[in-house]
Amino acid sequence: MKKLFLYLFMVISLSPVILYSQTSGYKITGKIDIGGIGWWDYASVDAPMQMLYISHADRIHVIDLKTNKVVGEIDGLRGVHGAVFADVMGKGFISNGSSDAVEIFNLKTLKKITEMHVTGKDPDAIVYDSFSERVFTMNGRSSNVTAIDAKTDKVVGNLKLDGRPEFAVSNNKGLMFVNLEDKSEIEEFNPKTLKKVKTYSIAPGHGPSGLAIDTKNEILFSGCRNKMMAISNGKTGKLITTLPIGGHVDACRYDPETHLVFSSNGEGNLTVIKEISPKKFKVVDNITTEKGFRTMALDPETHNIYLPGMLKGKNGNRSFGVLILEKKYVSF
Repeated sequence: MKKLFLYLFMVISLSPVILYSQTSGYKITGKIDIGGIGWWDYASVDAPMQMLYISHADRIHVIDLKTNKVVGEIDGLRGVHGAVFADVMGKGFISNGSSDAVEIFNLKTLKKITEMHVTGKDPDAIVYDSFSERVFTMNGRSSNVTAIDAKTDKVVGNLKLDGRPEFAVSNNKGLMFVNLEDKSEIEEFNPKTLKKVKTYSIAPGHGPSGLAIDTKNEILFSGCRNKMMAISNGKTGKLITTLPIGGHVDACRYDPETHLVFSSNGEGNLTVIKEISPKKFKVVDNITTEKGFRTMALDPETHNIYLPGMLKGKNGNRSFGVLILEKKYVSF
């Protein structure tokens, strides 16, 4: 009888560990009400400044992550997609799809420095590469990339791609990778020479949108529109595996400290994948969010996730805002 009681005590005591061992530990813990309606796209965290940038209609809202309060806006934008940051230079860069331009602003004052036209149509995703100290826009309607020198604020080159670009990432060592959503491929190029290195298929992943990278192991995570995460090796160009995710993905993020990969899905959930090793991965969570919350930002310091979209109000109305997800439990 004593052995039976001891066994039951151990089962009850360890049950929370067993429960959370198969999950990411993330929960929705709050929201940031911004207000208004209208289209939105990328969200990004300026980690050194601890600021969150959310694109929304004709402006970007700037939120202090220490208080979760809106502390500024950058308005007068046209078809805004996203923002990236060259913190060492005190500058931010915004892609304006409707005007085929990039606006450069001061990170401290949020004031406009200058605006320049890119060498393509509809600059969508925008990426800062610290290795080359350049900003790159993925120009969706002209299937090319524009390179901007972050020091001089000058366009320094153009690269024609083999397909329509979506998101891009850098390994911070002299290589960049971009999803080609109409080809289900990844194209790799040198950010300094603007020369192609290789292109490889991620089939059966179809319509890759979001893209994240484990820079240490050079593993790429492509969120595909056919509800699939295609995981590939950036060194060899080989597909490692595919895993199921939610529908209407538009952003992916990788946390190098927790080894978790996130896919924000517009159908109303966040898929979380655990990188067990560079060759082994598994889905550990599907967290219910809200419909339309398809993009996200990850704070690498707190590990918090921020999802922009139209929040449900108590009266049934919707207004623009951000869902906050925090990691509350340890995953094993």
